[in-house]
Amino acid sequence: VQLQASGGGLVQAGGSLRLSCAASRMFVINTMGWYRQAPGKQRELAAVITNSGRIAYADSVKGRFTISRDNGKNTVYLQMNSLKPEDTAVYYCNAGVPSGNIYWGQGTQVTVSS
Repeated sequence: VQLQASGGGLVQAGGSLRLSCAASRMFVINTMGWYRQAPGKQRELAAVITNSGRIAYADSVKGRFTISRDNGKNTVYLQMNSLKPEDTAVYYCNAGVPSGNIYWGQGTQVTVSS
């Protein structure tokens, strides 16, 4: 499964960005998620969504980020509002398939200036 992430960039605090991640359409995808890794820190979950629409968010992004997906396009989105400097990180999408394998996208940089 190939994942192509896009939508990162530089934004001022309080601004918004929308990330997209498209997976190869020929594969059945179960769970899709967004993780992030700030400099010097471990990769952490931001949000995850199942193919039935169940969603979970990290406490740090609840109320500000919204994850959604288009199952027909095997694409997951992350709408990020009210961004804070501490949201600065490389954001990675991943996808879980029925075999249990997990695949990762290449990462997209999000930088929030104060």
